[in-house]
Amino acid sequence: MTITPRRFWSIALPVIIIIGGGWMFLSHLTDGLPSLEELENPRPPFATRVFSADGVVIDRFFEENRSRITSLDSVPNAFLEALLATEDRRFFGHWGVDLRGVARVIVERALNLTLRGPGASTITQQLARLLYLTREVTITRKLREMLTAVQIERRYTKNEILIMYLNVAPFGRGAYGLQSAANVYFGKQPQHLTTSECAFLVGALANPTRYDPRRSYQRAVYRRNTVLLNMVDEGYLSDSEYSGIRKDSIITRSRERSAGIAPHFVEYVRQQLREKAEKYGFNLYRDGLSVYTTIDSRMQEHANRAVREHLEPFQDQFDNRWSWNTPSRRAILGSALTVAIKASPEYKAAGSADRRELVAIRLRTDEDFVDSVRQALTTIQVGFVAINPQTGEIKAMVGNSAMDFRYGLNHVTQIARQPGSTFKPFIYTVAIDNGYSPAYQISNEPISMKDGSGKLWEPRNFGGESGGKYTLRNGLKNSVNLVAIRTILEIAPAEEVVRYARRMGIETPLRPVPSLAIGTSEVVPLELISSYGAFANEGIYANPFGILRIEDRDGRVIENNTSEIREVLSKETAFIMASMLRSVINGGTGSGTRRWFNGPAGGKTGTTQDYADAWFIGFTPNLVAGVWTGFDDRRITFTGSYGQGSVAAAPIWGRFMKYTYGDKRIPLVLRDFIQPEGVTQEKICLESQNLANPFCPNTVMEYVNAKYFPGYCTIHTNASAPDNITEPRERTIEY
Repeated sequence: MTITPRRFWSIALPVIIIIGGGWMFLSHLTDGLPSLEELENPRPPFATRVFSADGVVIDRFFEENRSRITSLDSVPNAFLEALLATEDRRFFGHWGVDLRGVARVIVERALNLTLRGPGASTITQQLARLLYLTREVTITRKLREMLTAVQIERRYTKNEILIMYLNVAPFGRGAYGLQSAANVYFGKQPQHLTTSECAFLVGALANPTRYDPRRSYQRAVYRRNTVLLNMVDEGYLSDSEYSGIRKDSIITRSRERSAGIAPHFVEYVRQQLREKAEKYGFNLYRDGLSVYTTIDSRMQEHANRAVREHLEPFQDQFDNRWSWNTPSRRAILGSALTVAIKASPEYKAAGSADRRELVAIRLRTDEDFVDSVRQALTTIQVGFVAINPQTGEIKAMVGNSAMDFRYGLNHVTQIARQPGSTFKPFIYTVAIDNGYSPAYQISNEPISMKDGSGKLWEPRNFGGESGGKYTLRNGLKNSVNLVAIRTILEIAPAEEVVRYARRMGIETPLRPVPSLAIGTSEVVPLELISSYGAFANEGIYANPFGILRIEDRDGRVIENNTSEIREVLSKETAFIMASMLRSVINGGTGSGTRRWFNGPAGGKTGTTQDYADAWFIGFTPNLVAGVWTGFDDRRITFTGSYGQGSVAAAPIWGRFMKYTYGDKRIPLVLRDFIQPEGVTQEKICLESQNLANPFCPNTVMEYVNAKYFPGYCTIHTNASAPDNITEPRERTIEY
């Protein structure tokens, strides 16, 4: 029979079309499959865990909350039995696709015979979808899923496939993987799950939202019991065991994921990790890192407690004193309302100017909205941080008064405020390092001079008093403004003070002007507080840091960190300054802290103009901590003497030190400051500033740096001594 061209093409063309179409479809199908490298090295996302220095997980960063299971030994048999009975009864017998199972499900669903029994997808197919494919419901995706499942079975053992599945399976409530699910739902490790809990979690895999007991308890129980019946069918449970377990209640954890005990510190760490991610090429939310930090969970709890115990009654005290019924305060509220209205979603959603105006008018008369703005304006904010001065490790941090909220302004690291008198130690440090004794006397007479703009500057002491002289020690102890200003004018030049402050850790730009002596240049709290560590640590400054070590999911170290440590003061100067700052706490402006803490310590209070900012920074030989309190809107102030640093900030420090040093779980030994060999105690003549002789009328026992050891007084001799002077009047060091 002769085949004509027409007959040939009538047969060949359909064959070519079928073959070509099949080839195109196969190419399209395989184009969506994972590569060989991806199959051999699956990388499911895992949560990054943040650890405290004492081994507590204080938070996690994740897109999907996963914790890893590395062995089936940590998985209870009841869970594996429930999983196999419900999801894949022939798991150990098939090669990735269960054709019998597919046929059974098609028939059962078509006839609506039962909802019990495994589904059409094997565990390996589900793993393929979770690791490599999308969740779209199409024939193409299903075929790709089957092909990928076969490839997975060729490369991995059944146990390895189960482990991978148990690490990526979605259980709801943000939990991916059995380890996370056991913790999120029941607060347990997987090995401690009961049979009922195992059956519930396996049942939740079908639809975590639908079978969440918080949405429908009855549905959750029904699904759990269905899984238990599957276990009976497979012989994993007896009928009597089923009858007992089905009566168990499903009690899951009701609390949502909290912000943790150190939310502001964690956010501080997260911001640093985000920068490190570019350097090292990791994904903070998917790569399952372990981040080991410097924070001590026990100290953090004490910091939280100290802040809470002080701020709650102190906020009430402020609220009782504050009134909006003055023109200036009403103006503050009016401008704040304007800002809040423009930031509101309703205002932003209004399309036209007319509609926005209507929204603004309504919100200005909405009492709830106005009250929320008032409350935000008058909420007392706080910044607290504790640091190990030897290592620079940040041990506790409270960034704002919302201690259960991670985000928002961190008042330890993200603000710059005038430090007030907490800056005075830098002035006295320069004086001591220049060879002046703490017994050196400075005039307390009024000052009148022109500032840089030509305006007359007439600073005053806090109480308005003036006159006489103060030793450097007593000037610092009592926080006398005029003495500090005269010190910077006479013996501690402002330019030199700026250099010392920079060397000791203050990176914020400072203005070398006389008013620097009373803290008019703004500083970042973390910088100022950490700088006091040089007084505690024998003149050695350790730059504060929060991340000790970063490891990848396999435990390989990505980065190790230690502090940048440098000598900024001599041991002699550091010790003498520490002794002067001890006088502040023992009888000076910081003496109120002795209500809570009586160990060896130094510190300094600070209060800025109009009581806008209140500070206290204090230290022991092995811990430096500081507090700032104030308001986000600088126009709001404490309005009275209760806003002094000794009242508004120091109690937080005192409480924290009491709780921390009283906690036997914390390996922190309370010890005294070490007096270096180059420092001795000598009797000083206050008039001559030299060593006193028997004829000096006014003397004081004071520390002396051997480098600047004075000679004997030549002013007071036997010939000059009044007849009625028999013994000099001696004062001891007041600290």
